[in-house]
Amino acid sequence: MPESWTAREQILSRIRSANTGVNIAARETEYAAIERAYQQAASMSRETILRTFAERLHEYDAHVVETTSAEIANAIAEILKRNNQKSTVIAETFPAQLLPEGFAWLHESQTTTLDRSTIEGAISACEAAIAHTGTIIIKGAREITLLPDRYLCVVYEDQVVETVPEAIAALEKYAAESLTFISGPSATADIEMTRIRGVHGPRFLDVVLVRN
Repeated sequence: MPESWTAREQILSRIRSANTGVNIAARETEYAAIERAYQQAASMSRETILRTFAERLHEYDAHVVETTSAEIANAIAEILKRNNQKSTVIAETFPAQLLPEGFAWLHESQTTTLDRSTIEGAISACEAAIAHTGTIIIKGAREITLLPDRYLCVVYEDQVVETVPEAIAALEKYAAESLTFISGPSATADIEMTRIRGVHGPRFLDVVLVRN
């Protein structure tokens, strides 16, 4: 193994070596035979799924606003005004037409790591969301979901599924992409159970749930 290889290259090389001569068909048959007694499909109505998703987020101290497609920009503006937020970084793929007027926006590519650490907030869309766990899944935009103090995510109701297996199936097309799973604002507790926010990510999470 060349010394010049990166750690990633070394790990992948070892995986390939370990898989040499493996009967792929037999492995797939064994995998398919694994018992899966857990829930894999939705059992609740769409309205109950959406209500459960919002309730989970509230339990995690996230703030949820429901709106329509035509009112997304207004909903974002109200959240920023409520938080007295003046500086915001936008994910590269976030549609410009959804941004309200009267605010200054910085796209992720226009910022440095230091900028993202000191800016007040960030905005992105998501790829999927899970009602059972109150989880939002984002493709890319890794640093802006970790470094700013506030994070705002736009979630469309048809992106919300009931179970984790449903979400994993929906994310199959992003199998080779970097995905971030967020379940509420960042928080942890020490041995005395003192809850501290913002240790591993934003202290505040706002979710704009777009209803059809």
